Amino acid sequence: MSATQRIKVAVEAPQHAGLENTLDYLSEQPLSPGTLVRAPLGKRELLGVVWAGAPGDWPEGELKPLSAVLSELPPLDPAWQDLVTFASAYYQRGLGELAMSVLPPELHKLDAGQLALRLRKLHKAMAQPLDAAPDTPPPPSAEQAEVLAQLAATPLATPVLLHGVTGSGKTEVYLNAAARALEAGRQVLVLVPEINLTPQLEARFAARLAGRRIVSLHSGLTPAQRLRSWLAAHLGLADLVLGTRLAVFTPLPRLGLIVVDEEHDPSYKQQEGARYSARDLAVYRARLQGARVLLGSATPSLESWQRANEGRYQRLALPSRIGGALLPRVRLVDMNQQPKERGGAGLSPPLLAAIRERIARGEQSLVFLNRRGYAPVLHCADCGWKSGCPHCSAWRVFHKLDRTLRCHHCGFTERVPRACPDCGNLDIAPIGRGTERLEEQIGTLLAAGDGTLPRIARIDADSTRLKGSLEAQLGAVHAGEVDVLVGTQMVTKGHDFRRITLVAAVNPDSALFSSDFRAPERLFALLMQAAGRAGRSAEHAQGAEMWVQTWHPQHALYAALRRHDFAAFAASQLEEREAAGLPPFAHLAMLRADARQAEQAQAFLQAAAGLAATLPGAEAVSVYAPVPLPVARVANVERMQMLVESASRPALQRFLAAWVPALHALRRGGAHKVLRWAIDVDPLAI
Repeated sequence: MSATQRIKVAVEAPQHAGLENTLDYLSEQPLSPGTLVRAPLGKRELLGVVWAGAPGDWPEGELKPLSAVLSELPPLDPAWQDLVTFASAYYQRGLGELAMSVLPPELHKLDAGQLALRLRKLHKAMAQPLDAAPDTPPPPSAEQAEVLAQLAATPLATPVLLHGVTGSGKTEVYLNAAARALEAGRQVLVLVPEINLTPQLEARFAARLAGRRIVSLHSGLTPAQRLRSWLAAHLGLADLVLGTRLAVFTPLPRLGLIVVDEEHDPSYKQQEGARYSARDLAVYRARLQGARVLLGSATPSLESWQRANEGRYQRLALPSRIGGALLPRVRLVDMNQQPKERGGAGLSPPLLAAIRERIARGEQSLVFLNRRGYAPVLHCADCGWKSGCPHCSAWRVFHKLDRTLRCHHCGFTERVPRACPDCGNLDIAPIGRGTERLEEQIGTLLAAGDGTLPRIARIDADSTRLKGSLEAQLGAVHAGEVDVLVGTQMVTKGHDFRRITLVAAVNPDSALFSSDFRAPERLFALLMQAAGRAGRSAEHAQGAEMWVQTWHPQHALYAALRRHDFAAFAASQLEEREAAGLPPFAHLAMLRADARQAEQAQAFLQAAAGLAATLPGAEAVSVYAPVPLPVARVANVERMQMLVESASRPALQRFLAAWVPALHALRRGGAHKVLRWAIDVDPLAI
């Protein structure tokens, strides 16, 4: 039979090659939109998705036939295509590029026969009976009962912002809402910001929703595991999907509820490729599929908080901890009044005394410093040499454990030199401290007079590299085998440490005066989340404390923190943002360019600004001058960026829709030697 059907197919054809978002092919049979196919492109054969819409009017002789149709899988539903279409347009990425990037990598490699084999195995595994004896849910607190009643009365079309202090039982609300959706025959999607939070949350959902199929989707899974979970969701075999940001694109034909836990977390914003916000797409997807979206946080993003202020979101509150436990008392240590440090651990004498008291009582302390490694830089006092990275405009961090200098931007690593590379001085010393040095110094300072050493554990990206190491260290903390836990922000959110009664922030002040307008918001959220690790059990709630060592104890941020008053902090920040014309009262996009030389990147951005001025709608946006990124050079690549601002989101989108094709043409013209460029819509930092 001759190939007579013309169809549109989304394939991974990069826009910079001058190709359209979808390409036209010939098929021997009519195919529904959403059908997975294999299609030729040049010398390659790629996975593609049949897309809705009329194909072009190309002569039939110029079109290629499809290589294969993966008819073993049902088509991806129209709502999934609508979500990808919206994300592609809003975040200014090629439709085919985005559609293919959110499908499991393993799916790209399979032919029809291999896919059929995987499906048979999946159906066989899913046919196995599950334990159908769920845990008995605890009776809801009065606040939880009120929230659940309000949730049930809120229209599905209204996004819900659940503002609950740490330990208030937000997860119990999620579980209850999930159970209701499952009883109605719907599927549930639960998003978490980080991989290391998925196991404990999955265990809670599995215990409560026994008899239901729960699958995980995140980058920590093997390609085969990711494909298996994705297929289970797409086929409707999985009842609940728990995943990180990419899971927002999981096809779920019966979707009834989306939960976004810790909705404020910056990890929900993709920082490479299509720079999408999974939180924002979750809200859009819920509207597409008539599902409930529930955003939860102790410190909501100011964007979500403002939408609730405007009545666009329904705000529900859990202001108290379960069981009546008090939130930790916040104590500010004025470092201006402390004796000057001489080789100490950066911990003030009163804080050291408080940690000793906790150890004596058999309680645990958490000390966090958001800088891994032993020290941020090595330094020669004789000639001034510092351990800079030859490939980046950044310092290489000293890691004492393996005696290396490591760049955390490009990964360049060398052994620590025996002497100063510039002058030969043998006495090169660390400046500052990271978690590795903090762990060592705390151990020395807290050693008892009889030689007894405190049990100290460190959790950061270096100490948890090996598979299973994070779980093992968390297990030791939960088992009471650790006196002091030292770590980065990895340990400050989501973990239910029952024996920790003291949390200390060693050096949080740097964010107070950052040029990044979101830095105070992130700092407040981090400190509130960290405080929430203390006193989580009724046994240890009395006397739980959060210590903050600061050189600026009178700062308004710390005043709000002492009262655990997020509403006051948010009000003051929103007032400043409105006066300055910053989000959520303005809408931003960032054009970034990478080149071998800074002048090349700057020339491209200046040409882009010149183009912008000629486009329709240019009067509705402001284009600022190009500036280097905070870390301007990474891996011998110079990076610059240019901010675009508008008071109107639709006006910004209309402008970008005209600007991006012009930028592709500018790059293809060859006059500007940039390695790559990208648009970041709603950037996290400027």
